[in-house]
Amino acid sequence: MGSVWMYAPEIGYGARQSLVGFTVEAADGVIGHVDRQQDQPGMQHLVVDTGVWKFGRSVLIPAGAVTGIDTEAQKVRVAPSREEIKAAPRFATDSETADPGYLSGVGDYYLSLRS
Repeated sequence: MGSVWMYAPEIGYGARQSLVGFTVEAADGVIGHVDRQQDQPGMQHLVVDTGVWKFGRSVLIPAGAVTGIDTEAQKVRVAPSREEIKAAPRFATDSETADPGYLSGVGDYYLSLRS
């Protein structure tokens, strides 16, 4: 699945810092806040609580979709739009993060947005 599961080097993100609680912004608005994060090499991602914007659902966003991290403002910027994130494969439970089929689908979806 490659780079979709890793932060781009220009982001300058060190895996030692927690992003939990940071606001997550798409180019067209806020989508929620980081509820959980996974920093396992090659499988980095954020679980974002979308609150009422998406009826209380959470979404899994691979680290490769992150375009910037502002530690002072506690904000994470992502490349996909709100609609693209809304259309992403549904995230229901943490057990899905151990399911290769689910992760493959999520990775393929976010990679398809790059073209």
